[in-house]
Amino acid sequence: MQLKSQVEWALHCCAILGMLPPDRHLSAKALAEFHGVPKEYLSKALQSLSQAGVVHTTAGVAGGYRLARPAGELSFLDVVEAVEGRRSTFQCANIRANNPCRPADQCDDKPCAVARVMWDADAAWRASLAGVNLAGLAATLNDDLSRELLAASEKWVLDRAR
Repeated sequence: MQLKSQVEWALHCCAILGMLPPDRHLSAKALAEFHGVPKEYLSKALQSLSQAGVVHTTAGVAGGYRLARPAGELSFLDVVEAVEGRRSTFQCANIRANNPCRPADQCDDKPCAVARVMWDADAAWRASLAGVNLAGLAATLNDDLSRELLAASEKWVLDRAR
């Protein structure tokens, strides 16, 4: 499984938006500049986040994006599903039915073992992502990054917030 790069971008943008005061927004241009990604492609991810209710969008010169809910209420799964959709990462095509040794009239009463294992793995992956929220990410960043980098990043963001 490989997720779109937009998932990474969306998660990083939500982390940045989580540091904004409740009444402030950050433009797609500033988010793209901060992360060094193309604004046109990032805008698609931000649009997906907006449609899913993860971010709130304000139009106009003073517009931009902010989280729609507190960071503690938004999970990684919310962001991933906003960009990738909610469907399972495994799509069973039931190729076992193509086995030339199977009787033509054989009817299966349950999904195959491969599908069951893959669906269980998908459920475990989603549960893991649902257990991590954006506020937890902020706490991890406080442990992983220097105070100087965090302060400079926060200043950069707040200087551009509207």
